[in-house]
Amino acid sequence: MPQSKTISDRKHSLDLLAFFLLLACCCFWGFQQILIKATLAEVPPLWQASLRFGGASVLLVLWCLVRGIPILTKDGTAKAGLIAGSLFTLQLAGVYLGLKYTAASRQTVFLYIAPFVVAIMLPRFIPSERLRLGQWAGLVLAFSSVGLALSEGLLHSKPGQMIGDLMAVGSGLLWGMSILSIRTSRLAHVSAEKTMLYQVVVPALTLPILSIVWGEVWSFQYSFAATSSLLLQTVVGGFISFLTWMWLIRHYPTTLVSSFSFLTPVFALLFGVGLLQEEVTLKLLLALAGVAIGMLLMNKKKP
Repeated sequence: MPQSKTISDRKHSLDLLAFFLLLACCCFWGFQQILIKATLAEVPPLWQASLRFGGASVLLVLWCLVRGIPILTKDGTAKAGLIAGSLFTLQLAGVYLGLKYTAASRQTVFLYIAPFVVAIMLPRFIPSERLRLGQWAGLVLAFSSVGLALSEGLLHSKPGQMIGDLMAVGSGLLWGMSILSIRTSRLAHVSAEKTMLYQVVVPALTLPILSIVWGEVWSFQYSFAATSSLLLQTVVGGFISFLTWMWLIRHYPTTLVSSFSFLTPVFALLFGVGLLQEEVTLKLLLALAGVAIGMLLMNKKKP
């Protein structure tokens, strides 16, 4: 069994490995928003999320069995795990349902208020995670740049869009609270696989119930495009990238890891341009520059 690192063993900045892992995760998550939105025409939102995390739960159990990682041992994490899993489930429900009412690119700008929640609240529990003035400037710059890139879409309101926007804001808050619940509880001292177990199994068990209550119609026969989307969401989005994220949160400063996720909406815009032939605007180019500079400020080592 891999040994858990204590807080004192955690790295104080992002190294090259963390940089590339975060970049890969953000790239796929930007693409995933498009996948979810495109698949809603065939697969209802909560049922779509249920299939994703049901499959991810199976993959995680198989991964642990093959690698000999115990995940069912009693370690006092049940209460914290259920809280983190429940917060994450509500976040997912807001994301998937919200995409019925608002655009994927529009949703992301509200979702990524989560790093602000972490940056503001985490130092109250872990003083070493406190951001310096320059890092705060980088965080604000990155968020402002994302807002700039999405401002054109924000100016054009459609029927029901406010509902989707409010769901996205709530999901962003819940995401930040979920990260906090992991970092400030016993979950911070167990394996990434054990933490992830709560984050995939709780949604896998509860989302189908929410789907039934919401009145969604279930099916297991979909087009090739929808099936491919579900496989990508499950294998990469629900298992590989999520396990990587859990590992990064445990081994690197949480505020830096979560703030790096601001790149996700930028990737979402880039995929929109490449796959949907959307126009490359000056605002998009300025946003990319702003996010890059913001990330450099966030990761600048203390003198």
